[in-house]
Amino acid sequence: MANFGFSRLILSDPATYAFRSAERLAVKGDSVLDAMAVAQNLPEALKDCVYAVGTTSRTQIEGRVALTPEEAVARLADQSRRGRVALVMGGEQRGLSNEELAFCTDFLVIPTSEVQPSMNLAQATAVLLYLCSREGRKPAEAVAPVALEQQGAKMGTVRALGERMRQVMLEAQFLNPQAPEHILRELELSLLRAELTQREAELWLTAFKHVGRAMAGGKGTPGKGAPSRGPSQDG
Repeated sequence: MANFGFSRLILSDPATYAFRSAERLAVKGDSVLDAMAVAQNLPEALKDCVYAVGTTSRTQIEGRVALTPEEAVARLADQSRRGRVALVMGGEQRGLSNEELAFCTDFLVIPTSEVQPSMNLAQATAVLLYLCSREGRKPAEAVAPVALEQQGAKMGTVRALGERMRQVMLEAQFLNPQAPEHILRELELSLLRAELTQREAELWLTAFKHVGRAMAGGKGTPGKGAPSRGPSQDG
């Protein structure tokens, strides 16, 4: 990351918390380690992002098409006009699981030789961050803030919307109560790919809250129109 001018690192559910030992190997990378954050899980790590692309060596994932590194980097640059974006790297031994990739809007595969198809984490990261730096949109560069009406829907908001959708759709018997996740992840991905604004996502969230309350027999406020400003995300 220091090689190519990137500084924002978030570790999701790390296998170790002995981070200080990394200082011996991270030559001139102290600034990255000092600013590093830790998240309990991947959805938490991505909550403030509007777009995320995951990495894997598997070219076949049901219902999804892998991007090339060049395609993925171009999308990261394009989506950065809407807000913060993320490149998600997997663990050294197993990489990203299908469940983790389901939280990513897209995924990419670095083409490698059949003689040695696997790459270690540092090598794969270097290849992709080099391409990102060539794209010319590094986080270290000063960029104009995104206008409020153009801010993309944060993945944390879409995730909260997904949880509300789960409750309503289970009550409506649309989802299989034994295995609701597959369909729910597909619906969340479709919302992310629709490139909703943050306000639009918040309006959808508020709408599902009201639907859920109505289905539960709660008393709403009939006749009240949509709020003039973005609703709260609490609950």
